[in-house]
Amino acid sequence: MTGQVSFPRQYARTQRFSLGAPRAFTVSPDGSRVVFIRSRSGTDRTGVLWVLDPAGGREFPAADPAVLLAGAGEELSAEEKARRERLREGSAGVVAYAVDSAAELAAFALSGRLFVAELRGGTARELAVPGPVADPRPSPDGRRVAYVAGGALRVVDVEPAAGAAPGGGADRALAEPDGPSVTWGLAEFVAAEEMDRHRGFWWAPDGESLLAARVDDSPVQRWWIADPAHPGSRPAEVGYPAAGTPNAEVTLSLLGLDGTRTDVRWDRARHPYLARVHWSAGGPPLLLVQSRDQRHQAYLTVDTGTGATSVLHEEQDAKWLELFPGVPAWSPDGRLVRISDEGGARALVVGDRTLTGSGLHLRAVLDIGDDDVLVSASAGPDAEEPETGETHVYRVSEQGVERVSQERGWHSAVRSGAVTVLVSAVPERAGATARVLRDGAEVTGVTSYAEAPVLTSRARLTEAGARRIPCAVLLPTGYAEGDGPLPVLMDPYGGPHGPRVVAGHNAHLTSQWFADQGFAVVVADGRGTPHRSPAWEKAIHEDFAGVTLDDQVEALQALAADFPLDLGRVGIRGWSYGGYLAALAVLRRPDVFHAAVAGAPVTDWRLYDTHYTERYLGLPDDKPKVYAHNSLVTDDGLAEAAGQVRPLMIVHGLADDNVVAAHTLRLSSALLAAGRPHEVLPLSGVTHMTPQEQVAENLLLLQVDFLKRSLGMA
Repeated sequence: MTGQVSFPRQYARTQRFSLGAPRAFTVSPDGSRVVFIRSRSGTDRTGVLWVLDPAGGREFPAADPAVLLAGAGEELSAEEKARRERLREGSAGVVAYAVDSAAELAAFALSGRLFVAELRGGTARELAVPGPVADPRPSPDGRRVAYVAGGALRVVDVEPAAGAAPGGGADRALAEPDGPSVTWGLAEFVAAEEMDRHRGFWWAPDGESLLAARVDDSPVQRWWIADPAHPGSRPAEVGYPAAGTPNAEVTLSLLGLDGTRTDVRWDRARHPYLARVHWSAGGPPLLLVQSRDQRHQAYLTVDTGTGATSVLHEEQDAKWLELFPGVPAWSPDGRLVRISDEGGARALVVGDRTLTGSGLHLRAVLDIGDDDVLVSASAGPDAEEPETGETHVYRVSEQGVERVSQERGWHSAVRSGAVTVLVSAVPERAGATARVLRDGAEVTGVTSYAEAPVLTSRARLTEAGARRIPCAVLLPTGYAEGDGPLPVLMDPYGGPHGPRVVAGHNAHLTSQWFADQGFAVVVADGRGTPHRSPAWEKAIHEDFAGVTLDDQVEALQALAADFPLDLGRVGIRGWSYGGYLAALAVLRRPDVFHAAVAGAPVTDWRLYDTHYTERYLGLPDDKPKVYAHNSLVTDDGLAEAAGQVRPLMIVHGLADDNVVAAHTLRLSSALLAAGRPHEVLPLSGVTHMTPQEQVAENLLLLQVDFLKRSLGMA
């Protein structure tokens, strides 16, 4: 050793190389400011709010937590901790912010206190309000800030009245909870965890009223998350809507700053899920609501005078309807913008016009301009070239489609007016670059302080088998032809919404580290992962256990023809859905897989949440055989697991409130009852994330040690 930090330690210390990298970009409409969050180094967890002047290339801090908190440590409320867990946010300091329509004022919470930053001059100050504060958002005109505290939705004037003491103006509650399980202005668990809706209130374009969600959590069953390492501490009570059980009751009201309240009405019996809310100058409030089985959804407009809703458009699907970032929304001329599965493709629809075809697979709407729509998309089912692992940014208009990003890689963007921030991760260089474009030409870049990894990933992206499964193959650094076949480590996520085959460098660093320990690592994104077409994603309907495992086997066996894979020594590791898949592999296909590390696995889908699980498997009472087939712990699941016993290590954070530790405990009990040896590694105080440096580092080391022992790699 030369004294250089090890990759596991660096990976943990840098929070997967995310620290120091700029993120959460906002572009002002006049193009004079780019706002973003970035910590001051690649190991500093504290996010600072920055402003970039694109014309001059100057960056300056607009809000520094070290100054605003005078060096005091942060204290997070239970609500804020829950919000960050849903967002998978492990940083500190400024982790989120919101701006007014001109991007001149930003609002954010620090340690439960409310702060605003004047973005032109780069000054920040605290507004004295009741706390702890969650999700503060300025009004479009920047005169007020709405926020949630104590379950109430409140509004404070940014400037004090004439003659009043400094520190903010009048503060008042617009809606207060009328019961112990009621909150205003916050997203319920399944909205934040599964719908990608992390907010619960929306300002009117004129800044005189807000739409606010009222959530009554009382119907949701109660679970208790204990900390066995501290038996003197009370368990934390959480409302967890497991599959087939009641959800929270979510309603919506229009709250005027003058104290008026108008309840919004729609058929909640038919469409209980409030999936999206959009309110802009392009039209009236726009809602997307879904049926519980997610096979039907309606786009509704709201009459702000009466609260009545009208159906603008309806959609249905025999399997399920997907939700997408950035839509639904209004175009500036008042047309509905949405993403829809049509004719075997996932397409952009504006008004009554479908603007993209089967050459593209739409992922998100990034911005809606006067003449075009900016989207991210990957190659569709009829693309001329497969572009394995790539996602690009496109301008779509009535005149056609123009690709904005050119390099092979994984790209996204934020745009306002003529200025675009293009964020690109490519295979040839570490990290991601953020370039500022004006009218398509690069004018400057955004500095990244992220550390350079101590190793270089060399993923070979390809497609495998008759289904053309997207794959990445990584061999040890310095491996030469003729060195002989290598033990194989499958390293998938393999489930919905989680692509692992990405045309970027950092996406494969951990896989490369495992390869450098002596493995040929294979990452395979089988059916169900977000690639190529709606049919590809929806092939897993009612069949996690069959389809996703079959595709791992197909990819492995097909790749063996072209890569030095020793099919007599095959391990598999994964986390969350990947953990489920890893355990499934050694239990159902011990003829193929010889050892597994299953991290935070879902083992009994009846214990996972409503919106996710029911989308794919239906209701447990209606589909008991489906749940039994896809479970690892039911009699049916274990019967299918009969056969040769393979080494299995199960890892679980005991503080996990998403995939609760009961999943692992039930699997361990079932395996013990069946006489099947296995290992369990409990992580005290760890949630579904593993942000703790020592835990994250040693978890990698323990996994590779287990896999080497289990595969005979002394």
